Amino acid sequence: MLVGSYSLAYNRELKMPILEGQSLDFQSHSPEQTIRIGVRLGELLELSDLICLAGDLGSGKTTLAQGIARGWGSLDVVTSPSFILVNQYRRADQQILYHVDAFRMTGIDDAYIIGLHELIEDKAPVLLEWPERIAEMLPPERLWITLRWVDELHRGMQVTAHGLSYERKLDQFRRSAFGG
Repeated sequence: MLVGSYSLAYNRELKMPILEGQSLDFQSHSPEQTIRIGVRLGELLELSDLICLAGDLGSGKTTLAQGIARGWGSLDVVTSPSFILVNQYRRADQQILYHVDAFRMTGIDDAYIIGLHELIEDKAPVLLEWPERIAEMLPPERLWITLRWVDELHRGMQVTAHGLSYERKLDQFRRSAFGG
């Protein structure tokens, strides 16, 4: 469990993750590694989890979502919900994972129109791309992942836990993905 403040910087030479307080900063070196990182996180998803995926176009949000859905156990192909706004993925036990894209939303009114508040309150995990567009309607407890384009293959990722349950999840993810 994360207790107190940690200060650990990403050492580019050793390729170690940075852990500072409730956030973990690291780099993926390929789309395949981004998917594997997502799988590790997806294995930890619980009912009602909210995973926010922020970052510019091409930063790897959908690639990470593919890994998260795979780790969660999705039987469905994961694609960007940019034009339909919400995709649903099912597991063998019929549980649903919602994948929402807020890119085309102009504010929280659009989010309410599609029923995002109901999805977040449902007993299913939600992956939300472009959460910064509707941040004021999001619950205070969530996992926020910021992706950044480094170069053609590399993506920087910062995972920030908001709330005690997400701090625990971040610590589990750190141990699962990076050991220790």
